[in-house]
Amino acid sequence: MSDHYTTLGVGRDASPEQIKSAYRKMAAKHHPDRGGDTAAFQNIQAAYETLSDPNKRAQYDQPQPQFHQQPGGFHFHSGGFEDIFAQFTGGHPFEHFFGHRAGPVRNRTLNIQTTITLEETFHGKDLVASLQLPTGRDQTINVKIPAGIQEGTTLRLSGLGDDSIPNVPRGDLHLTVSIEPHNKFQRHGDDLHQDLEIDCVDAMLGQTIEIKTIDGKTLEINVAPGIQPGQTLCVSGQGMPKMGDNRFRGHMMLNVRIVIPKNLSDKQKSLLKQFK
Repeated sequence: MSDHYTTLGVGRDASPEQIKSAYRKMAAKHHPDRGGDTAAFQNIQAAYETLSDPNKRAQYDQPQPQFHQQPGGFHFHSGGFEDIFAQFTGGHPFEHFFGHRAGPVRNRTLNIQTTITLEETFHGKDLVASLQLPTGRDQTINVKIPAGIQEGTTLRLSGLGDDSIPNVPRGDLHLTVSIEPHNKFQRHGDDLHQDLEIDCVDAMLGQTIEIKTIDGKTLEINVAPGIQPGQTLCVSGQGMPKMGDNRFRGHMMLNVRIVIPKNLSDKQKSLLKQFK
């Protein structure tokens, strides 16, 4: 039979705290649920059962004739390793080491991603994709990406993930959606921003300007006389649809930029001087 002190890796003069600390370390290392050896783990339990009890430790250090092992090994705490450990950790034995409770064996969640255009984001997209699972099996998935989805949103596809472990429910598939930058619109929440270039004369006199929306419609925007650079015009209901309730849409925000001509003719310059 191996020496209990050697089993825990401590000296014979080890304090109760040192014995407890050594037990935690050795139990985590050799627990069968973590791939450890069952016999080694039983020896660790037996060592701690004896050395953590002052009376049993004293008998072990100075054996008396009446001190006997029970058949098949020492008698362990009736609640088993988990209950013994919980007495000084307040929880599951591996919660102290790994930060969470050990759970049942499961297939993994798989993570994939896709990139769509802003127009596809506006309308929503039916995505058909093929992927290879960790087992090597090919799988085709059909996903409805909802209209108005936000950048970085992850869609959970239940039961379409890893299937490596047989006779266990499949893992999930997480699809993260990215949106391509647009050459005209900048998205902020459900609002769409774009620059509106206005000729300086039109800015002074006022003008009706046509613009295109994200869904291809043409709108006429009335620009009031004397509009200033940096002003923002708001067109309600012409932004992106709200994800989950497409009855509502954001705004289209038009950021006014006044265009100043650089190459005026002499006649144009003369007319401007007369105006001034």
